[in-house]
Amino acid sequence: MPSRLRALLALAFLTAALPAVANAQTPAPPQEAATAQGPDCFRPHRVQDGLAAGDPAMLGFDARALCALLREIDGSGVNLHSLLVLRHGRLVAELYRTGLDAGIYSLWRSSTAFGPDALHDMRSVSKSVLGLTYGILMAKGKAPAVATPAATLFPEYAELATPERRAIQIEHLLTMSSGLDWDEPSPIHRPSRDDQFPLAWKSSAYPFVFGRDMVASPGSRFVYSGGSTSVLAEIMTRSAGDDLRSIVRKELFEPLGIADWEWSANLRGAPIAFGGLRLKPRDLMKIGATMLAGGVWQGRQIVPKSWIARSTRALIDTGDGGYGYQWWTSAFARNGKRLAAATALGNGGQTLTLIPDLDLAVVTTAGEYNSPAIFPVMRNIVQKIVNTARP
Repeated sequence: MPSRLRALLALAFLTAALPAVANAQTPAPPQEAATAQGPDCFRPHRVQDGLAAGDPAMLGFDARALCALLREIDGSGVNLHSLLVLRHGRLVAELYRTGLDAGIYSLWRSSTAFGPDALHDMRSVSKSVLGLTYGILMAKGKAPAVATPAATLFPEYAELATPERRAIQIEHLLTMSSGLDWDEPSPIHRPSRDDQFPLAWKSSAYPFVFGRDMVASPGSRFVYSGGSTSVLAEIMTRSAGDDLRSIVRKELFEPLGIADWEWSANLRGAPIAFGGLRLKPRDLMKIGATMLAGGVWQGRQIVPKSWIARSTRALIDTGDGGYGYQWWTSAFARNGKRLAAATALGNGGQTLTLIPDLDLAVVTTAGEYNSPAIFPVMRNIVQKIVNTARP
């Protein structure tokens, strides 16, 4: 592609990623949340979406301490858009705010009043959603086993099937440990370049990603890579014989009753696998509730329990925690105990944190895009919520 044309296309992509809407609706005005002086203290909204509400005290919280914390957060200057807390399968708190927001790769920010009906950019939380979907497909025989060499699934690129690259298994893509040269922003890394950007116009991620130099043995080193996720997405579509949006809708979203969502597209109209998902925070919390329940939602097994266990286990060291199958792993402290946690993280402060020992899930959305400093802030919020939860 000529450099001038590529630059023009890149500018078009930066200013407005193409929307690809699945059952999209115009967001309804936010419901009125309880004020800091109100008696309910950010009580969950009454929404008929299958997500049950519960009383904080009955579900093992110090309700007064949790309420005080929520009021403190609501009055802070952080560009936080939502905060949801769930325990024992029930939503106990739901906070929404107005804040500055921007679509993926947009150069402009606008003030948005967020609420339970508003979609929000999930950014790299998209990776974690794709990871779960891969496990569903594999259990149904619609995707290859994780020990499968990825190169064998792309026979048309025989020149890339070198012995070194044939050692890269699907599991290495899931754990971002392919050994291929790659550099891009992550919650723990500021890059010298952004290798994921050309994926905006590539017709296939595989030759772009696998055409890079091998710099480590597969499975030996963690390197955050939207390219790995994009190759995973291509493997899913090839194996299942369906497009990515349709796969995620049929295998994960429809069983969870998630009907209103979007997946932004690249310049070729394909979904941005590594960061294009837009969801309501409540629907992200449904995913969290399902994972805490061993993959079960309303009595139906949606995600294999064994896949969730593998996905949320530290399979490789990141240098600041661990990484499983497209999920970050860490731990929180409570009364001198270490509580294992798994988190989906997205640029700007999008998080879904699971703490199985407390049967606790926390969702945040925010607008601090391209600011890694937001992630310690979100982690501190979760830690404070943990402190209000009784064992």
